[in-house]
Amino acid sequence: MQDDWTMIHGDCVTEVGAMADNSIDYAIFSPPFASLYVYSADPRDMGNSRDHEEFFLHFGFLVAELYRTLKPGRVISFHCMNLPLTKERDGAIGLRDFRGDLIRSFESAGFIFHSEVCIWKDPVTAMQRTKAIGLLYKQLKKDSCISRQGIADYLVTMRKPGANPEAVIKRPDEFPVSLWQEYASPVWMDINPSDTLQRESARDHDDERHICPLQLEVIERAIVLWSNPGDLVLSPFAGIGSEGVATVRAGRRFIGVELKDSYYQQAVKNLNNALAQPTLDMAV
Repeated sequence: MQDDWTMIHGDCVTEVGAMADNSIDYAIFSPPFASLYVYSADPRDMGNSRDHEEFFLHFGFLVAELYRTLKPGRVISFHCMNLPLTKERDGAIGLRDFRGDLIRSFESAGFIFHSEVCIWKDPVTAMQRTKAIGLLYKQLKKDSCISRQGIADYLVTMRKPGANPEAVIKRPDEFPVSLWQEYASPVWMDINPSDTLQRESARDHDDERHICPLQLEVIERAIVLWSNPGDLVLSPFAGIGSEGVATVRAGRRFIGVELKDSYYQQAVKNLNNALAQPTLDMAV
């Protein structure tokens, strides 16, 4: 724990459940992608859910705590993508509306669907990484009805009803019209997919299949837009500390929760390193 940040090694539902009502100014995170990836061997890990329905049963407990701890009128953002269906696992090739299911989970807890931005991803890179049949060029010669577009990322933002106790105000000299036009675009085409924290040191050989930290610029834009300097920002799935690093570099305070020990240890290192770096040169 430092003056600017706190990392908690534990289960997000339990730890967020211990936080005070209306104490969080903003939250941003990437939830586990249901049962698509195995993040750890811990039975408390939501990524170890047997199926989609079980994941949302457990996720709903966290959403309720997020609603309770977020200040009225403030917002919370989550990064997600729609999930590919496979014939072996799901009985069909297609897509699951994971983004929509997450929105409905938040709405069920009382949140208002506030906004979203689509983050462009290179379909060629996705094809090379996943070998998805729908992205293969040769599929056009067989049956293009199986061909599809790549799967975009989304940053979805939900708002808690009520009057915001402390308005988030941007001065024109700090936040010019040109910057607002960039942030207000419903599609961000300029996000570098490699703009993430270093990952390899957080991998475990026995239980780790995938880790996908959110790009730092996406986090930075959201934090600058929806929080004030000094605000307390939460990530209940802190991972290796991406949200935390962006938060403290933007002059906000951070509290993160991470279940997996190797991720937690790496997050602490990354946050300590972030304090030694200069504050981000951006509107605050």
